[in-house]
Amino acid sequence: MPDTQTVTAPSSMPKGDLAIAVGVVAMGLIAAWQTTLIQDSAYAQVGPRAFAWATSCMLIVMGLFLVKDAVMGGWSHGIEEFGEVDWHGGLWMVGGLVVNVALIEFIGFILASSLLFIFAARAFGSLSLARDAGIGLALTITAYVGFDRILGYKIGTGWVESLI
Repeated sequence: MPDTQTVTAPSSMPKGDLAIAVGVVAMGLIAAWQTTLIQDSAYAQVGPRAFAWATSCMLIVMGLFLVKDAVMGGWSHGIEEFGEVDWHGGLWMVGGLVVNVALIEFIGFILASSLLFIFAARAFGSLSLARDAGIGLALTITAYVGFDRILGYKIGTGWVESLI
């Protein structure tokens, strides 16, 4: 007689895991709703909605997989193998995002996104401010030129952008 295993849902599912999973589905649904508000491009077969729809759908699908995992017992039981949570790095990353959102309108895309790069590098343990600032500036200037000047997609104008 073959040995068969059955998978059963645990009696108490992790509520935190389920909350995160439902939150990811909700973000996907909100992104899909906002995607419907984007105006179609009259000149392109694949317009600005294509990437937004792909992102929305992927968020929803990923969220549904997370819901399934949460209902089946959650994923937090495997956290021990990764060690302690790096709250310090997480705070640097969140701080960079907040600084970027707060300053992009005032100082422009290049400087705000360079600051975000510096914060993100610090979150991953970098201690070289000058190197991180240089790399951040190079990447953001390249992104600005690519999007704003070549593609014509306005992504924020500030002090540095007015010089280019």
